Amino acid sequence: MSTAILTGQPVPGSSIEGDLRSLGFDVRVAADAADAERLVAEAPCDQRVALVDARFVGHVHALRLGLTDPRFSLAALPGAVTAQPDGRVALTRVLARENSAGGGTADGGAPARTKLSVGDVDSLPDRIVTALAEDGTEVYRPELGSMVAAVPADPQARNEARQAVAEVDDEAVRLKSAVKSRDGFFTTYFISPYSRYIARWCARRGLTPNQVTTASLLTALIAAACAATGTRGGFIAAGVLLIASFVLDCTDGQLARYSLQYSTLGAWLDATFDRAKEYAYYAGLALGAARGGDDVWALALGAMILQTCRHVVDFSFNEANHDATANTSPTAALSDKLDSVGWTVWVRRMIVLPIGERWAMIAVLTAVTTPRITFYVLLVGCAFAATYTTAGRVLRSLTRKARRTDRAAQALADLADNGPLASLVARATRARLGAPLLVAAAGTAVLAVSLFSGVTWAPVAGAFVYAVAAGQALYRPLKGALDWLVPPLFRAAEYGTVLVLAAKADVNGALPAAFGLVAAVAYHHYDTVYRIRGNAGAPPAWLVRAVGGHEGRTLLVTVLAALLTASQFTVALTVLAVAVALLVLVESIRFWVSAGAPAVHDEGEPA
Repeated sequence: MSTAILTGQPVPGSSIEGDLRSLGFDVRVAADAADAERLVAEAPCDQRVALVDARFVGHVHALRLGLTDPRFSLAALPGAVTAQPDGRVALTRVLARENSAGGGTADGGAPARTKLSVGDVDSLPDRIVTALAEDGTEVYRPELGSMVAAVPADPQARNEARQAVAEVDDEAVRLKSAVKSRDGFFTTYFISPYSRYIARWCARRGLTPNQVTTASLLTALIAAACAATGTRGGFIAAGVLLIASFVLDCTDGQLARYSLQYSTLGAWLDATFDRAKEYAYYAGLALGAARGGDDVWALALGAMILQTCRHVVDFSFNEANHDATANTSPTAALSDKLDSVGWTVWVRRMIVLPIGERWAMIAVLTAVTTPRITFYVLLVGCAFAATYTTAGRVLRSLTRKARRTDRAAQALADLADNGPLASLVARATRARLGAPLLVAAAGTAVLAVSLFSGVTWAPVAGAFVYAVAAGQALYRPLKGALDWLVPPLFRAAEYGTVLVLAAKADVNGALPAAFGLVAAVAYHHYDTVYRIRGNAGAPPAWLVRAVGGHEGRTLLVTVLAALLTASQFTVALTVLAVAVALLVLVESIRFWVSAGAPAVHDEGEPA
């Protein structure tokens, strides 16, 4: 159990002790700073510890946000500071210094308070926070909005603070803050108004976000199974269940924010299950169409490739620019100006076809049309969205004067997923062939031409040129204005090669096997993205070598297509898909359930 240590003079009638117990704290009372230091030292080393001024007045949810969020080592709000086990050393050091200095003073001033301004108060937790800041230690401070968190200086200020607490319904604030601050139109207006209440219902019954995430996955898989029946009733049931899965998908994140139940396992589930659900549903639609005599596996695979490449564009652009210096442009300024006009915000969010709009469209089309029409509309919509977002980001990149950092260049190199073959070729040739993007584009162009040449071994030669280009493209840091396009270009080349060669095989099972292979490789690439987002770096080098890198897999697939018959090629694709899936899944599961995995939660652009 976490330990909360009350400091300062107790106030008759204060609810602070009960509030802390309701949040799961074992409450102790310290007579002075020396006593507080002793109680901190006595608290279990593997548990959270908090220092709270006994005069604190505020909402319970303000305390919850400031003292129980598991994502931060050190956190504070006016009159309170908390440390997780990995932040205990910093807290103990400052507390010891406070005692050795004779208790210190409040001359440094307390932090700015939310809602109320009651003057500086000599509060031990506030002095600790000030000292931590002076040491350069990062302390998280939650946004409290209209909620109150203060240490009143006198009885009059205390009464005013209590009145302010009574005027704000913190449960309503808690429900509102459970909803992602930036989301799509469909999610904001058709899902979140009631899914937040489902999240609260789950919280009150002890359900966890991971359980809701799993329920969402199972619902989507059942939807895919219904679509695979190929009947009109099955398609209608699939559409309804897909929307139900999306409601649960929104609920799990809202439950995590409502109850602050963030976890590394939950981060992994949340980061990967959305793609697993969507792509499994594509497979279900393709199976259902096949039952009706219509082969749409090429469309299903094309939709998965297009959607994955869209995401890689998003990831690469954001990684290239999130810590760039002088990161401004006229295009970004125009975008901000458009955001000030309310209706344009929603139009621009809808035309990029985020997950809410996309799943709603797929569900409706599944129920009322055919899988072929569903995929046609999906491909057209995603192609338009990809063109719109990519063009906007290219314009931003060309008009901004940003300087890329070494960290950004390394992230792009990791996203590129070069394997041992590209590295070997680069070392052997020792050539520096122009700008990375131009080299990568040239190699991809040669590969594309060879795939459609009609000559059996031409794709192999094209893949070899592509491997050389991949090695040369990463011979220098990816710091150019448009070098963030290199990873998505490689994704399109690799996935497209598998699609074209499987389609050329023209035998039953080739395209489904290709779908499985691209799904396994795409999982590896998504896993890489979320590791980088959590500042954990790329997957281990042995895994990248084991799965061959994008250029190695591309060359291998072209060689298999040239050497084997169509039926043998289908078997080879299936074996390769299973091998890649096993390798990346085992390593991914090991990493994300380990103690060192980052708690990554996607609060940015809707996927």
